[in-house]
Amino acid sequence: MARETGMVKQEAQSLVQSDQRRAVTPACDIYENKEEVLLVADLPGVAPEALRINVDNDELTLEARRELPSEGVLLSAEYPACDYRRSFVVPTGIDASKIAAELKNGILHLHLPKSEEVKPRQISVRAG
Repeated sequence: MARETGMVKQEAQSLVQSDQRRAVTPACDIYENKEEVLLVADLPGVAPEALRINVDNDELTLEARRELPSEGVLLSAEYPACDYRRSFVVPTGIDASKIAAELKNGILHLHLPKSEEVKPRQISVRAG
């Protein structure tokens, strides 16, 4: 069962079993500034082509798959094959058409830019 707190839907469990693969809820940090909401997710061992990010109405879903390396003999696996899944509520005022994602060294940076209507702005005052 998920519980919403701001943008984040808190998942009831961080680790569950599914069809012999571990399903893991990735750790995420969420930041906000004047221009955007930035979501940073820890996805070690995930290749960009194994990551899916979907936005449907006000829900953003991350899904990824980490496979075990095929080269050599596996002696120890502290990062076993697993499926990542996490959902978030997209805040009001995000321009979904401009969402951008970068995955580097197992860290996802998901940029959710604010629409111009919700950005703070300075009002100039004219002398009368």
